[in-house]
Amino acid sequence: MTAASRALARLATWPDLAEDRPSCGTGRAVRSGGVEIVHFHSDVSVDLHLTAKAIRRYERDLRHSTAIRLLPGSPWVTVHLECETDIDLLMTLVSAALQAHQQNPAAADAPLPRCNDHREVALSRETG
Repeated sequence: MTAASRALARLATWPDLAEDRPSCGTGRAVRSGGVEIVHFHSDVSVDLHLTAKAIRRYERDLRHSTAIRLLPGSPWVTVHLECETDIDLLMTLVSAALQAHQQNPAAADAPLPRCNDHREVALSRETG
């Protein structure tokens, strides 16, 4: 079982979360209400919709983690899942994301910004 599948199985037990198709069309998503929280794009990479405000709040700590990748201007954080510690980090960040979205429920009505997986594809096309 891959780290991503173990993480998805753990999130499936959380009462406020439901598995769904992601708006980007790639992989699986986990939602809370109408908000996409996590996109599982591969066996080792997930995008977490943390929100821009939460990223600013935790940015210093996020930048020190080798499992985290930030894209400038994105409200999504990419988490690389290779071991149980990475899964634990993802669970902590999902909890922070749920709290961030609950503190700003109006954001749920706004158009969902591209996840990092699809932002990188768009950026590579623009610069390639």
